[in-house]
Amino acid sequence: MKYLKNILSITFILITFSSCKTDRKAEIKTIKIASEKTNQKLDPNAIYSKAEFNIKGMTCEMGCAKTIEKKLAKMDGMKSAIVDFKNEHASVEYDVAKVNPASITKTVNAVSSVYSIENMQTITAASTTN
Repeated sequence: MKYLKNILSITFILITFSSCKTDRKAEIKTIKIASEKTNQKLDPNAIYSKAEFNIKGMTCEMGCAKTIEKKLAKMDGMKSAIVDFKNEHASVEYDVAKVNPASITKTVNAVSSVYSIENMQTITAASTTN
């Protein structure tokens, strides 16, 4: 019994000292920006519209907001997509010939049925240049 206590004590001390490392190195991560996410060629003659809306039901930044942003950015005709987790807000710019508010809603709901779009406001002909 005495040996078991000694072994457990030594094990506890070794685990404590080995897990308390104070000389951690900083981790550097490279994140692609929105314009690099898609390899789509934008039509210079297209008419672009901008839509802003709220997305309810997001619980995390990386799992929810970034996933929705990536799905929106990959849509054919999507010029840009930005999802702000903290404010539950999204802003997209899209080719009106290829994308519409219903397809945006469908894409967000395809990620998860938990998400809901509210207060969608569109501005026709937001820009005509890349």
